[in-house]
Amino acid sequence: MAPVVVGVSLKMYFGHAAAKDWFARVADRVRSHPGLASGAVELFVIPTYLQILPARDAFAGSPVRIGAQDVAVADSGPFTGEVSAAELAEVGVSIAEIGHAERRRLFGETDDAVAAKAAASLRGGVTPLVCVGEAERLGPKAAAAATVAQLRRSLSGAPAGPVVVAYEPVWAIGASEPAPVEHIAAVTTALRMALDIAPDRAGSSVIYGGSAGPGLLTELGRSVDGLFLGRFAHDPENLAAVLDEATALAETRVAS
Repeated sequence: MAPVVVGVSLKMYFGHAAAKDWFARVADRVRSHPGLASGAVELFVIPTYLQILPARDAFAGSPVRIGAQDVAVADSGPFTGEVSAAELAEVGVSIAEIGHAERRRLFGETDDAVAAKAAASLRGGVTPLVCVGEAERLGPKAAAAATVAQLRRSLSGAPAGPVVVAYEPVWAIGASEPAPVEHIAAVTTALRMALDIAPDRAGSSVIYGGSAGPGLLTELGRSVDGLFLGRFAHDPENLAAVLDEATALAETRVAS
């Protein structure tokens, strides 16, 4: 059975020393976590580019995956400031976040740009973490249709391989609470179905982000494959609580 996936993006909240301290505190809590040790739960951590190497070192010997917050469209060449998927993979990165709402809003990233980055990631041996979500609040059915269409555009032309899809409705990012459970379930179920009928996306998963916190994973149950956390996970105890919840959810799936 596929693991329950928990991810954390640190964005640009931590300086280098603060990030290294966070890595050490989280590593202490996850190195012997039963859910991670058994493979029932998968954890990925996405720091800034400069924090990737210390994150890799801090989590060495654990099953924690290290990610990057972006990836270049090109595989190599005269692209100042860019980092290729191949180089990311070379230093231990296995997942790259692309298409986040902030990248779309602040840097003008389009679905075409996201598709190019997804293709580059897969070529370089890195799993694309494709962020999708409607900008304005819609009804569940309309939101599901819009988000599935966005996902298809964001993977257009990308080679075969598994992806992680993070459903993050833009209107819920940074809000005081996540989107309603019924809304999330309708959209994530539609995204899951879209991936399931694509033979080239076997092994993919759908997780929810957008003010995600404790209790939500239990409420969502089988309608998601996990959660994508933000500032809530800055406290390692909060992250540990979600990992415990993910482990309990994984156990119920096995039992049923």
